[in-house]
Amino acid sequence: MKIIKKLVKYLIIIIALGIFSIAGLYIYAYFSPKLDIKNANQFYIYDDKEQLVYQGSGNNEWVSLDEMSPYFIDAVINTEDKRFYKHHGFDYLRIIKAMYNNIRNGSIVEGASTISQQYIKNMYLDFGKTWQRKIEEAFLTLRLETQYDKDEILEGYLNTINFGQGNYGVMNASQFYFNKDADELTLEEAIILAGIPKAPNKYNPVTNYDACIERAKVIANVLLNNQVIDEETFNNLFKNKVTVYGKKSEDSLNMLMYYQDAVYKELESIEKIPDSLIESGGIKIYTSLNMEAQSLMEKTILEYMKDDKMQVASIIVNPKTGGVMALTGGVDYAVSQYNRAISSQRQVGSSIKPLLYYAALENGMVSSSTFLSEPTTFMFSNNQNYSPANYNNKYGNKNITMAAALSYSDNIYAVKTHLFLGEEVLVNTAKRMGLKANLEPIPSLALGTCELNMLDFARAYTTLASGGYKRELTFIDKVVDLEGNVLYEKDDKKELVLNESYTFILNEMMTSTYNSAFIDYNTPTVMSIASKISSKYAVKTGSSGTDCWMIGYDANTLMMVWNGYDDNSEMKVSDGNISKNIWVDTMRSLPFEKEWYEMPNNVVGVPLNAVTGEQSNDPEKTTIFYYVNGSEYRDFDTETVYKELYSDGKDT
Repeated sequence: MKIIKKLVKYLIIIIALGIFSIAGLYIYAYFSPKLDIKNANQFYIYDDKEQLVYQGSGNNEWVSLDEMSPYFIDAVINTEDKRFYKHHGFDYLRIIKAMYNNIRNGSIVEGASTISQQYIKNMYLDFGKTWQRKIEEAFLTLRLETQYDKDEILEGYLNTINFGQGNYGVMNASQFYFNKDADELTLEEAIILAGIPKAPNKYNPVTNYDACIERAKVIANVLLNNQVIDEETFNNLFKNKVTVYGKKSEDSLNMLMYYQDAVYKELESIEKIPDSLIESGGIKIYTSLNMEAQSLMEKTILEYMKDDKMQVASIIVNPKTGGVMALTGGVDYAVSQYNRAISSQRQVGSSIKPLLYYAALENGMVSSSTFLSEPTTFMFSNNQNYSPANYNNKYGNKNITMAAALSYSDNIYAVKTHLFLGEEVLVNTAKRMGLKANLEPIPSLALGTCELNMLDFARAYTTLASGGYKRELTFIDKVVDLEGNVLYEKDDKKELVLNESYTFILNEMMTSTYNSAFIDYNTPTVMSIASKISSKYAVKTGSSGTDCWMIGYDANTLMMVWNGYDDNSEMKVSDGNISKNIWVDTMRSLPFEKEWYEMPNNVVGVPLNAVTGEQSNDPEKTTIFYYVNGSEYRDFDTETVYKELYSDGKDT
C-alpha cells in the first residue's frame, strides 16, 4: 500500500512538473520576439545569368480569410487538421492515435502534424529530419500559437501553401487554375485546390488532371463523413470535367525540379547557411544552371524517350569550373520525384574503361600497346576462373591496339590490362580522379560491374575532361541574404591529379569510338551516330543487361546520359541508341564554344594502322597515335610481356 501511495505521489509530481514546464514554454514563447509570418522564408534560385528561375515564397498575393471561399477553408481544415480551432499547436489525441496505428502496422502510415506545425515547416527550408530540427520546429510552433490567433495562423498558412506550377497562396492558385478570385471558387474547384498541397507536382490539374480528381474525391469523402456536405451533394461532384484555365507553359521544364532538388541537397551541406531563415527573412541562391542547356537537354530527352516505363538521368558539367549546368533525374518530376542522377546506383559497364586505360598509360603502356583479342578464360590460384566475352562474341583473333580495344570496347583486352597492371591500380586511379564510391579490386571491375551514382561518376570523368584537374562538382555558386550579405561563395579549388600528357593521349584515343579507320572485324561503338558528330569529342558508351550509358566531352562541356528501368528490367540492344542520340543531339545544339585540347609540347603523333599499330600504307586504315616523346619507340606488343608473366595468353 505504501508503494502505491509513493507511486501516486511521484506521478502527481511528474504531472505537475510537466504542466509547469509546458506552461513555462508557452510563456517563454509568448514573450519571445514576434515572428514575421508575412515575410518569413523567402528563397530564390537564380541561373548562371542571374535570372530568377524559382522562388519558394514571397510575391504571393496575400488575402484575408474573408476573401477566400468558405468551401476551400472547410476542405483544408477537415482534411489536414480537423481539431485546428481546439488545440494549441499540437493535437495530442491525434499524435497518440498516429503512434498506435504506426506501431500496429510496423511502419509510418499516419502523421499527426497540425496546420500550425505545417505552417512552420513552410517557413523553413526544411532540409533535415534531425531531432534538433524537430525541437526547433516545435518551439517555433509554440511561438506561432502564442503570438497569433487561430484565424491569423490559418490565413498565413493558406497564403503560403505551394499549389504547384509556381503558385504560392490560394489567390495565386485560384487565378491561375480557374481564372477567378479565391472567394469565387465553386465547391468542386475549392476541393481540387485543397488537394494539391499534398503533392503539388502530382495533384495539380495542369500536370495530371486524373490524379488531381482522384485526390479531390478523397477530400470530398472526408467532407461527407464530417457532415460538411450531404450525400446528394457528394454524389453530384465531379460528374463532368472541371474547366481548368491554367495552361502548362510551352517553355515549362518538366525536369527542372530535379535540378532544384540537387540545389537543396547541396545547400543542406553548407554550414554557413542558417538552419532557420525565419529570422533572417530568406536567401538568394545563385547556381550554375544554364537554362538553355537545360531546355535543350529536356527537349531532346522527350523526343527519344517513348517508353512510358523507361527512365533517364542526365547531367551537363562545365569541366573548367565543376559547375553543373543542367541535370535531370527522370523523365517527368510530376510522375516520379526520385532523382536518379544524385540518388541511384547503376552498373556503368564499359564506360569505366577510360579510367582503366589512363592507368595503363601512366604505368608504361602506350596507345598502340597490343593484346591478343580471342576467347579467353582466366584461371586464378584459388581454382576460380573467369570467362568474359566480347559483345556478339566478336574477336579479332589477333593482336589489337589499346585504341582499337577502346573503339570496340573489347572486354578481353580490358581484363588483360586490368590484371597486367594489378587490380588495385584501377581502384586507386579512380579514387584519385575523385570517385568516392568504394570499388572492389576484382577482375570484372574492368568491365564496370560496379554500381555507381551518376554525380559521383561524373566527378571522375570531369577530371579527364579538365585535362587532369580534380574539382568538386557543384550546383551553387553563391548564397546571399535578402540584404545582399554573402553567406557562402564557392571556393573554386582544383588539384592536378593526373599527368596532362597522358590525359591528352587518352582523350585523343577516345575519339576512336567514331573513327572510321577502326572499321575492321568489328565496328566502333558509336559509329551509328558518327554522321551527327560535328565536332571533336572524347566519347565512351557503357552497357549492362539493365543499363545504357553515353558519355562524351570536350574542353568546355561534359555530358552523361543513362537510360534504363527502375525495376532493372532487361534492356533491348536498340535501347542503347536512345542515350547515344540524346547525347549527340543535345551536345551539337548547346550554345557553348566547341573546344578541343592543346597538345602538350612533349607529345608527338605517329600515323599507324588503327587496329594493329603497325606501319600502314592504307590511308583509310591509318590513324594518328599519340605518345609522350620517346615512348613511340617502345615495344608495343604487351602480349609478349603478358605471356612471360603467365603461362600463356589464356591462363592467368
